[in-house]
Amino acid sequence: MKKKDPTVLGPRLILNDYKGADVEGEAFVTDHIFSYILQGKHEVWLGNKKYSFQQGDFRFFRRNQLAKYVKNTGTEGFKSIAIHIDQTTLKEMSHQYGWIADEMNLSGEVLLISPDNLLKGFTESLIPYLQEPEIDHHILMLKTRELIMLLIKNNPQFKNILFDFREPGKINLEAFMNSHYRYNISIERFAFLTGRSLAGFKRDFEKLFLTSPRRWLVRKRLEDAQYQIEEKGYRPSDIYLDLGFEDLSHFSYAYKKAFGYAPNKK
Repeated sequence: MKKKDPTVLGPRLILNDYKGADVEGEAFVTDHIFSYILQGKHEVWLGNKKYSFQQGDFRFFRRNQLAKYVKNTGTEGFKSIAIHIDQTTLKEMSHQYGWIADEMNLSGEVLLISPDNLLKGFTESLIPYLQEPEIDHHILMLKTRELIMLLIKNNPQFKNILFDFREPGKINLEAFMNSHYRYNISIERFAFLTGRSLAGFKRDFEKLFLTSPRRWLVRKRLEDAQYQIEEKGYRPSDIYLDLGFEDLSHFSYAYKKAFGYAPNKK
């Protein structure tokens, strides 16, 4: 039986406000996210695809994805508003209005929305709530429902995205791992995203790659590192985080163990 993701969150309204150095990181996108950039630029990598956004862009991120990102602060800083649309609210609305996905929607992982006056007005209406120490939960639920209705009004195809409650199906394991090996997530998360139980993931992985997932991930990341250092001229400190290593000393130790010399020496 396929293991379900245990993370359950209610709707959330978030103001991202950064100044100073650019903000980099990676995240597992648990919920659908509607986001509007007030200031700055935002670069996002999903698998091997890169998306670039700027001030004024309205975006929609699908749930159940791995993402790397850079929020460019520039001279003025970075600021965006985001609403996380939770599955509980969507299922309640599906039951109330009879809304279901009636076809598979194959649109991209990130949608750039052409905003209408209603979505623009909705976004502006959020700003006073963000100035409060804490938004009332009942108001947030109402605002999330309003957003869902406005998205469908803006583009009816959103119904087939929002009300598709299927968990990730069993997908091509080789293609997924080769485009997502840089993400520093658990083996359990990889199993979930490829539509497998943990035992099924390990079984299919070892049959395909002839080694364990952990050993393959380390080797794949190190081979990538070797190429970037020796062929592209990058420094170890520039790349170790992007390749899924938590600290530079662990990366250097693993590199020397694999290749017989330190990453900055040959």
